[in-house]
Amino acid sequence: MPSGGFVPDAATAKRIAEAVWLPIYGKKVLSEKPYQATLNSKGVWVVEGSLPKDMDGGVAYIEISKRDGRILEVTHGK
Repeated sequence: MPSGGFVPDAATAKRIAEAVWLPIYGKKVLSEKPYQATLNSKGVWVVEGSLPKDMDGGVAYIEISKRDGRILEVTHGK
């Protein structure tokens, strides 16, 4: 196991998120860039899409374990 875990940084978490989202939500998820990635206190990367200002709707959401890269949750708001 790498000392920084298999998902050591936000850039890696965003690439994993996109790889998971594309087969589920299709290319429309690319319009939700830039993705926001934050590491929570439990060692889980939370990656979310973003919407243009003044636009209503939901975004793609994923939780990824920093330690081993497991996908813990995948959703998309409405």
